[in-house]
Amino acid sequence: MDEIRRRLAVLEPTRFELIDDSALHAGHAGARSGGGHYRLTIASAAFSGKNTVARHRLIYDALGEMMRREIHALAIQANLPEEQ
Repeated sequence: MDEIRRRLAVLEPTRFELIDDSALHAGHAGARSGGGHYRLTIASAAFSGKNTVARHRLIYDALGEMMRREIHALAIQANLPEEQ
């Protein structure tokens, strides 16, 4: 979780909440391969003028290869600071 937080710092979030739901998915194929299940709530001015897909893409880009290895599932709520 620290690495996720570190990588997403590039978005300069004004709100950041990351919850590890991996234990709820024990036995799931992704959990067996070591990938975690997370819920992310993040607010950033970097999302200004971007739709939901573009906001998620910024997050995926910041996380890079973690999305293929360490993270199996990521539920995202991405807002502007005023939408917090």
